[in-house]
Amino acid sequence: MSEIIKVGMADLKTCLPPNGITTLGLGSCVGIALRDKLKKVGGLAHIMLPDSTVIANQTNLAKFADTGIMELIRQMELLGANRRNMTAKIAGGATMFAVSSRSSLNVGERNVEAVKKKLKELGIPILAEDCGLNFGRTVIFYPETGDYVIKAVGKPEKTI
Repeated sequence: MSEIIKVGMADLKTCLPPNGITTLGLGSCVGIALRDKLKKVGGLAHIMLPDSTVIANQTNLAKFADTGIMELIRQMELLGANRRNMTAKIAGGATMFAVSSRSSLNVGERNVEAVKKKLKELGIPILAEDCGLNFGRTVIFYPETGDYVIKAVGKPEKTI
């Protein structure tokens, strides 16, 4: 019997088929789904901020794009995944409050940029994304198929 594993804010989890992983309330946060396409090992990180180096004494690796992605990969490798076989899908990074487009307060946009930069550095291709705009998302990731289901209030459900 399959289980849907819950990932909290500034959290990450891994799983094997037939299980899936979900996280709620991706506003400016980004949900990063990684999958080893051969082993079907999957992981989902709910990151809140782009860069761990700007906050001293940070112990929550999952909170930041730079450290969260690395920790997710590490945990997936413990389950037999190989980084060379990993692909990514991302969602979130919305602008939840009215801010100037040039404002450094646009955390959602900065999160998406940081995630893309880190994945590019690691050579992990992004197969699909549903980012930006001004609404929150809930996601469910199924490592067996690679389906990343995105739900948002008042919007049709979609799978990327």
